[in-house]
Amino acid sequence: MLNEIVERRRAYRSLSPVEITLEDIRALAETAKLAPSCFNKQPWRFVFVRDREVLKNLFETLSRGNEWATRSSMVIGVFSAPGLDCRVGTREYFLFDTGMATAFLILKATEMGLVAHPIAGYDEEKAKEALGIPREMTLITLIMVGRHSPEVWEGLSERQKRDELRRPERLPLEKFTFIDQYPG
Repeated sequence: MLNEIVERRRAYRSLSPVEITLEDIRALAETAKLAPSCFNKQPWRFVFVRDREVLKNLFETLSRGNEWATRSSMVIGVFSAPGLDCRVGTREYFLFDTGMATAFLILKATEMGLVAHPIAGYDEEKAKEALGIPREMTLITLIMVGRHSPEVWEGLSERQKRDELRRPERLPLEKFTFIDQYPG
C-alpha cells in the first residue's frame, strides 16, 4: 500500500481547484506529527493557507517559472529553526527532521487524492512576512496543494509540459546506493 502511494506521488504543476476542509488540514497535520525527530523534539511548523488574500500575497513572492502555482487551492508554509531541534557537533537536525515530517504530509496528501508540490522558488523574506513567520525562523519550503488537472496547463514551459505527461527519469540505484563503504 505504501509503495502505491509513493509511486502515485508526483510534483504535478497542472492543478485544478479543490475545496480543502479543516478536516483535511487536520488529517495532514496528524500524519506529519507522527514523523520521527531527534529526541522527539518535533521542530516542524506548518502554516496552512486557504484565504484568497493571503494566497495572493504569497503568490507575489514566487520566482519566475512558478506561475503555475497560482492555481493552488492551498499553500503550506513549512518552517523551523535550529533551536527547536538537536545539534550534535556541527550537525543541525532541524532541516532533516522537518523534511521527514514534510514527506509524511506529502504522502498523506497523495493518499487523499491531492497534489502536494514543494517548491524553493520564492522570496523567503517576503513570503515569511505574508505568513507572519518570525524573521529568525527558516521558511524551508512552500507546498502547493490542489487537485491534478488532466489537461496540461498551457502556461508551463516545454520541459514542465513534458514532465506533466511522464515522470522525470530517476537516477539508477548504482548512482546513489553503496554497500559497506562509499567508493569515492
